[in-house]
Amino acid sequence: MGKQMTEMLKGVLEGIVLALLAVRPAYGYEITARLRERGFAEIAEGTVYALLVRVEQRGYVDVEKVPSEKGPPRKVYSLNPQGREYLDEFWASWGFLAERLDQLHSQPHDEGDRK
Repeated sequence: MGKQMTEMLKGVLEGIVLALLAVRPAYGYEITARLRERGFAEIAEGTVYALLVRVEQRGYVDVEKVPSEKGPPRKVYSLNPQGREYLDEFWASWGFLAERLDQLHSQPHDEGDRK
């Protein structure tokens, strides 16, 4: 993954993870697997766990410890109403930015800009 892509993902990964949790609750490894299924193959598991701590501290998710057959209890994260509100704002911001970027990208190139 290129440096530019890494920098861009830093700004949106929180929204992406909250969007995954809006579909259904999940524990950290499961979230990483779901990201990889969607093409975010190079996102490190540690990045996801650090992000989960942050969204928990901000109050966007509820956490339930669920017994695991393979080790210590798992922390299952689910989106709460405050997280839903934040996610709605994220999608509104994303729509605004995407629309403007599409406009810039589809503008005909001015020959004067190529000098």
